[in-house]
Amino acid sequence: MFCPKCRCLLFPENGKLICRKCGMEEESSNAERPQVIRHRARERETAVVEEVSGTLPTADVECPSCGHRKAYWVLRQTRAADEPETRIFRCVKCSHSWREY
Repeated sequence: MFCPKCRCLLFPENGKLICRKCGMEEESSNAERPQVIRHRARERETAVVEEVSGTLPTADVECPSCGHRKAYWVLRQTRAADEPETRIFRCVKCSHSWREY
């Protein structure tokens, strides 16, 4: 979610979505709120999405776990910038994740 005033990212705090730039607050329902975990080492918040809602692109690849032929995919730069990105797949049927270098 983004702030309608300044277009910055909204962060969940105490059941509301709050813009840290302009201070705008918006009520949040539990359905759209991601789980927030706090890392002790850096004390920063990270949103963890437990469920893929069908908004990611899909590819016709075979799941190594169940054999289903459709999976969501994302690209991540996991190595140096001069090397190709890693494609991470998640099976639509069993939610098994694997990667392709």
